[in-house]
Amino acid sequence: MTAPLGRPGDRAGYAAAAQAAAPSRVQYAGSGHPLTNSAENSKLYAYESSIKEAFDSIIPTLKQISALQHEIDFCQQAQRIAKTHLGYELPEVLLEDAWVDQLDMRSLFAWCVFETYHRFCDEVFTRDPLGGNDDADFQTFLEQCGFHTMDVSPCADGRMAHVIRYVLRLPYKAVRRRSYAGAMFDIENSLEKWTRTELMRFREGKPNTVDAPTRYLKAVVYHHSSVDPEHEGCAAHGSDTAKAAQGGAERLMGFQQAVQNTYCCGASIDCMLLGMDTDTDAIRVHMPDANGGIDLDNYVDSLEVFDATQRMSATQAEQWIKDHVSSKGGDSLSTGMAQLMTQLLINNMSQVDYVRGYYNGHYSDIGHNERFIGAGIGFEEVQLRNLTFFAYLSTVEEAANDLDVGISIFTGLNVSHGLPVPIVVRYDYHGNVPGERQRAEEHCNRVSTALHNRYRELSDRGLLHTFEVVRDINASGQIEILDCSVNTTTVTGAH
Repeated sequence: MTAPLGRPGDRAGYAAAAQAAAPSRVQYAGSGHPLTNSAENSKLYAYESSIKEAFDSIIPTLKQISALQHEIDFCQQAQRIAKTHLGYELPEVLLEDAWVDQLDMRSLFAWCVFETYHRFCDEVFTRDPLGGNDDADFQTFLEQCGFHTMDVSPCADGRMAHVIRYVLRLPYKAVRRRSYAGAMFDIENSLEKWTRTELMRFREGKPNTVDAPTRYLKAVVYHHSSVDPEHEGCAAHGSDTAKAAQGGAERLMGFQQAVQNTYCCGASIDCMLLGMDTDTDAIRVHMPDANGGIDLDNYVDSLEVFDATQRMSATQAEQWIKDHVSSKGGDSLSTGMAQLMTQLLINNMSQVDYVRGYYNGHYSDIGHNERFIGAGIGFEEVQLRNLTFFAYLSTVEEAANDLDVGISIFTGLNVSHGLPVPIVVRYDYHGNVPGERQRAEEHCNRVSTALHNRYRELSDRGLLHTFEVVRDINASGQIEILDCSVNTTTVTGAH
């Protein structure tokens, strides 16, 4: 067990450092679409920029420190630079013997990534910087549309990590999100979640009573690239957009059939298939077909909607979108589903304008640019594009494919440059359940050990580091640090 990272509550230094390290803010140059929420765009951009700048300041700061490692007062200079640019000091043990050999830059890099993640999480759970959408209002709206739960499975690709709060502009605490490579979610796991939801409705009347005429909504979000469709689409589907959409639709129909076969037809669910362009954040909303399935060729593209409604008033634009969705869906589209689809498209107008206004139409990092891998269960606070590659798992073996994709991505991003793969292993637990914290801790330790064993060649070279954390969901508290593979008690050894 190594020493915890950082000091609890030391937020002022972090915020000041992020602000000091930040380049001048990009001026918003959006089109002024009638449905754009400009104030929210400004707030979300400031948040996105500050967090990514905090992570992106790590490498230039460590380069500056590395150049000074044989100076007489190296430790003092290094700590001053780190405090100024990163907002925290570095472990003394990783600095003090640098004059004898060389700085362990791999350990320092991983430690800084983990410390920045720690502080980022603290900010989310203490200040709620991504707030602004009322969970209760959304739940009321969702039930008005005929649904009591919205369960979304996007691809684990980090370019989709912001799909809930940014792309769809939904309150992230009110939407269940579980990411999988290729958006190929685990049907058995989803069936378990459906069962728990319906049991809670029956026993506790949450989110509504079991006799309410609402249904469970399962959504899949696949992705594609408009800038480089043959190379920057979904890796799990070979950058083939048609295969990505087909895979999502088949998984949704498989889940629906699993619910019906297990609990009879009356226990059915509704399904929604969305496509997302990771370059522009535009969405495709697929319509149902006449047989109760999903029509892969019939969808509403939000870029087309944006251009068609740009010169209208807000009222006209909303009505146009509503009519367009109804026209595309026809008799196969229920009133409630049409209402939800319409709202998602309205919400996405702000995000399309966001990308046009701040990123000149499409992101410059159209490929992968994640900062760490998130493995385990949790990470609701990660709502930023290209920050995290997700691997939701109970065991390494069951998520081997997802993890291998993540390691492959970070081999290009980090390992090829001599930097380690940082993996945050996390398990959220319910503190009111006896023994669940202990089981979460055991989960973290077991998965961390398995990761180092599976990727032994990287681990032995100091090119893979893990950071074990847990969080009590019921207490709505911050993450708690269990262990870190960066050894801060001796100078040598990465794991």
